[in-house]
Amino acid sequence: MEGNVNANVNTKSKTSKTSGAFEGAKAEARSEMPKFDFLKMEIPTAFREIAEKGLSQAKENYEKLKVAAEEATDVLEETYASATRGGTDYGLKLIDAARANTNAAFDFFSEFITVKSLAEAVELSTAHARKQFDQVSEQGRELASIAQKVLNEASEPIKSGVSKAFSKVA
Repeated sequence: MEGNVNANVNTKSKTSKTSGAFEGAKAEARSEMPKFDFLKMEIPTAFREIAEKGLSQAKENYEKLKVAAEEATDVLEETYASATRGGTDYGLKLIDAARANTNAAFDFFSEFITVKSLAEAVELSTAHARKQFDQVSEQGRELASIAQKVLNEASEPIKSGVSKAFSKVA
């Protein structure tokens, strides 16, 4: 056990001697470091011209991109407004179609309850179904037409805006 204690004491004394020598070497290395004085260095004119030219081009490109972004924002606002108007028109047409179909159903049922025979019920029912089929087909065509119109009106600002923006950037 005594041998181990002596070994630990010897190790500690060697470590403290080594770390002291290491600290001294670090301090010596710090004092010998060459000092660069960057503030007193003169930048060659060629480098300065290249940097100024790059900065100028970056400013020009930034301005072009800024204008393009502003135009894109305007296009999106116009597209949104157009789509909103079209959506309103489409919704109003749906309401009209629902109202017309509901009125036709009430008219049919009010006539149907006055039917006196099975043949008359079948005839009335067939006539109503034919009339409703024609009416729903027409409503579908009108809704499709409105949807196509809305799509065209909403996409037109995007088409023209994108082509205008690319022509300016290029």
